[in-house]
Amino acid sequence: MKKRNTQSVSTALAAATCTLLGSGAPVPVQAQEDPAWNFNTALLYYGEDNSRVNDYSFSILANRLFVDDRVLSMGLTLDTLTGATPNGAIRQDVPQTFTRPSGNAVYTVPAGELPLDDTFHDTRAALTVGWEQPLGRLWKGGVGFSGSKEFDYLHLGINGNIARDFNKRNTTLSAGVSLSRDTWDPVGGAPIPFAPMLDVGATGNKLGTENKDILDIVLGVTQVVSRRMIVQLNYSFSDNSGYLTDPYKFLSLVDGATGDTLTRTPAPGAAGPSHEFRFENRPQARTKHSLYGQTKYYMNGKVLDASYRYMTDDWEIDSHTVDVRLRWPLGESSYLEPHFRFYTQTAADFYRISLVDGVELPAYASSDYRLGEFDATTAGLKFGWKTGSGNEMSVRVETYQQNGTIPPQLLIGNQIGRETYPDLDALIVQFSYRFSR
Repeated sequence: MKKRNTQSVSTALAAATCTLLGSGAPVPVQAQEDPAWNFNTALLYYGEDNSRVNDYSFSILANRLFVDDRVLSMGLTLDTLTGATPNGAIRQDVPQTFTRPSGNAVYTVPAGELPLDDTFHDTRAALTVGWEQPLGRLWKGGVGFSGSKEFDYLHLGINGNIARDFNKRNTTLSAGVSLSRDTWDPVGGAPIPFAPMLDVGATGNKLGTENKDILDIVLGVTQVVSRRMIVQLNYSFSDNSGYLTDPYKFLSLVDGATGDTLTRTPAPGAAGPSHEFRFENRPQARTKHSLYGQTKYYMNGKVLDASYRYMTDDWEIDSHTVDVRLRWPLGESSYLEPHFRFYTQTAADFYRISLVDGVELPAYASSDYRLGEFDATTAGLKFGWKTGSGNEMSVRVETYQQNGTIPPQLLIGNQIGRETYPDLDALIVQFSYRFSR
């Protein structure tokens, strides 16, 4: 009995170690002359309320184990996104008309409603390839490639990592670096910063494609504390430079007394915006620092997984994330895993909900709610089980809620009495299937 308990604890810690190191589920041990394929597939649905964004996603991760503990990993994700997303304008007591990003048509939002761009749709294909192998008795290294393509966006990246074991393999130091280039080719072109939205068919407020470069560095240490507990601590550095603006977001230009958006009359015979709007502008550089700590603790068959992340950047955004999961076995072949995540952040220093007419334009401004001050919670439950053939299946259902706050000093006149932050609720459903060949 004592030996079986020891093996269970070791198995749980092995799974915890693989997860902490970011390699996912542990690969089943195979004879050296018997390489194996392991597949992890998932179908995911994400849906926001009030006919906002819906995401249908399929992903597959394949790992091939070769002799001498060399591993080839390949991942493919396909996403289809549809729905509507906030365009950045504020609510008004009258209908508002906007020119579509293409510049070839308009759409109208009823009075009192949150301005949403209902043409939001895209299909994304993402591919990852990685290779990992031992570099001597205590060293391990890996390299990888990532790429994704959307209708108006291309991502290409490379990465590498190295790790060394110490202290009878109870301590692991690791380091990783990635470089990527993202290219924007927005519908209608990237807007000139703070340029006005124009009538249908008018030109002069758009540019061509834009690029951004990203450097990420991660340093980490993983420590087996006891037979029941393992911990990890990471420091991450991220440097972003280039085009960091969202080409589809803009701000309302408002009266300094009433806070209402200035009205506008399209040219004779032309369709165009009913009010004055200016495209946003963000800094062309962003540096982020984050600390991440995670622990897994084995408790007589149950595994507690808790983590905390702190992030700060030079946009004055500070965020805190707490994530807790508890895997609770139900017999020999199934389990329940409740999950809770809390996230909170401060607003970027250039976040505002509108621009004021007659006041000198700031260097940067964005009304994107994702750059504002908000709290978000994710809560749900996962049920997993083993099939008769020994494969693994699971179903996860979670809810997401986001609530934001607009600082009083950013509100003007009638804005004070209106709902200004676009809170949202979302449902997440995921079905996963893991098998080997």
